[in-house]
Amino acid sequence: MAYRKLGRDSSARKALFRSMLTSFFACERIETTEAKAKEVSKLADQMITLAKRGDLHARRQVLAVLLDEEVTRKLFDTIAPKYSERNGGYTRVLKTAPRRGDAAPMAILELV
Repeated sequence: MAYRKLGRDSSARKALFRSMLTSFFACERIETTEAKAKEVSKLADQMITLAKRGDLHARRQVLAVLLDEEVTRKLFDTIAPKYSERNGGYTRVLKTAPRRGDAAPMAILELV
């Protein structure tokens, strides 16, 4: 299986991931379901790898995914330089207690 569908069609899934990535880089830590956290973790690692390149083409590729220019600036100026010596594995998924309403497995996604 290449990826999780999360019970959504492709356009809804793409919109969900774009908004979650934007929130993640703005706050540097989000709490969500375990499945969503694992999928967003992959995309966040790709965005940080692009930001480490730092050229104009990489910036435009990141801007095509993230919803906010200010968050993109933060990614390129503060987040990516912290990981200049690290080859991947920029995020961590920590499992937490199940959600009260529906007992969905929850997790915290954060930068390492």
